[in-house]
Amino acid sequence: MDLSLTTQTFGVDDQSWLGSEHGTQATEPCTLDTSTFTAGTHYPAGYFKSGIPLGQITATGKYGPYDGAAGDGRETLVGFLYSAVRAPADNTVDVAGALFVHGKVRSARLPVAVDAAGQADVAGRIRFI
Repeated sequence: MDLSLTTQTFGVDDQSWLGSEHGTQATEPCTLDTSTFTAGTHYPAGYFKSGIPLGQITATGKYGPYDGAAGDGRETLVGFLYSAVRAPADNTVDVAGALFVHGKVRSARLPVAVDAAGQADVAGRIRFI
């Protein structure tokens, strides 16, 4: 994992999925396991989209896309990728991101839909509007 300081500019981050400012100052650091994401769905333009629902992989503590049918920990929704992150060319390279864990989320504006089970996982911390 490359943790060196870099500055990147790439398009405009669409955070229209955020329902309010509440919780945006209290994001948590997370490491994205790039190998668990699908290029065409999660980073079609070369970056992980803001608002991707995330689950924590039990064996590694890293994060991957929420998947209610997974069996590796990602079947439990824990939060959302707060801001866009450039995807590495090599899917074995993990990247750092910020995890949004508390606040309001506009369901219709998420880049990937969250089912009722996922919404129940974060009930009390995230309110879907």
